[in-house]
Amino acid sequence: MEGPSQSIALPLGHDTVIDLKTQLSYYKKVENWLRDKLGNNEARMTISKAVHLFSIGSNDYMSPFLTNSTVLRSYSHSRYVGMVIGNLTAVLKEVYKLGGRKFAFINLPALGCLPAMRIIKPQNNGRCLEETSLLATLHNKALSKLLFGLEKQLKGFKYSIFDFKTSLQQRMKHPSKYGFKQGKAACCGTGKFRGVYSCGGKRLVKEFELCRNPNEYLFWDSFHLTEMAYKQLADQMWGGHGNSLAVGPYNLKQLFKN
Repeated sequence: MEGPSQSIALPLGHDTVIDLKTQLSYYKKVENWLRDKLGNNEARMTISKAVHLFSIGSNDYMSPFLTNSTVLRSYSHSRYVGMVIGNLTAVLKEVYKLGGRKFAFINLPALGCLPAMRIIKPQNNGRCLEETSLLATLHNKALSKLLFGLEKQLKGFKYSIFDFKTSLQQRMKHPSKYGFKQGKAACCGTGKFRGVYSCGGKRLVKEFELCRNPNEYLFWDSFHLTEMAYKQLADQMWGGHGNSLAVGPYNLKQLFKN
């Protein structure tokens, strides 16, 4: 499941993202369909063998800055993160009740260092937007604590968590080490760092520039990585070893096998 944990205002171009509660309702429809087709026992076994992948939180923490929302003035950082983690917890327990036992997660990168976030405050001179990155850090700590607790609390609960934050930071700081020439600016977009979300010319800002070779860039557009970058990270998620700190306590390959 991917997207915001709650119904919130989203950045331009993300208005069709489905919130987590709605995705859970779709999941329950699939579960009902499986029971009708396979019977209760077979359906539950199928769900218990499946790996449920969650990529959650980016929109929750970036949208207040991208939409000039006042929501963060009403909550402390810890309380806001607590709401996001609370929504995730409720959904995980629901999926577990339906038979889900294997779960995979991606933690959040330093969100304030994405090209789109670097240009929000011109006075920052292209530096990372620290408040957004702080929220992501708090989220990652809460997520790790949550999963450790659920593993103890729920019988048969297994999980993999990929350290997206560290893996991306390494590539931003040392792009050439991973085969990139550019680790901060996007391949497609406009403005400084090509941080304006205009790639494709179908948004409010129509003008955009496109690099010659996307494989030389870590970022494809203002928010997303290039195919080469995602391939590297996917390989880590799939076969990385727990002792590398990139993924653990299981990698995806182990989750599918066990």
